[in-house]
Amino acid sequence: MNDVNGAAGAALAPLRPRVFAILLALAEGPRHGYGLMQALQADPTEQWLLGPATLYRTLKEMQDQGLIASAEGPDEESGGPPRRYYRLTAVGRRAGAAEAARMAALAARWEQAVS
Repeated sequence: MNDVNGAAGAALAPLRPRVFAILLALAEGPRHGYGLMQALQADPTEQWLLGPATLYRTLKEMQDQGLIASAEGPDEESGGPPRRYYRLTAVGRRAGAAEAARMAALAARWEQAVS
């Protein structure tokens, strides 16, 4: 497991594509698991089809790495038990920014190589 202090965001790069996609979805604001699945499926660039087991296993790993945190949402929203909402942490923001910069540098190298 990676250290979640200091420059941990950069230390976690490169991120797996689905981890980066989840960070990107959470950058827009906290979401519950089903809301994340919907956002990932609606993403015009990837259209992720993550099953619940894969999604929740990935969310657990991301929590263990300090990339995200979770809390229960309001009872009345789902009509059932409270939903668990996930949000970015400071480490998650740094990791997402480091991964975006890494991918931008790769894209720039590609453009330079093929032009």
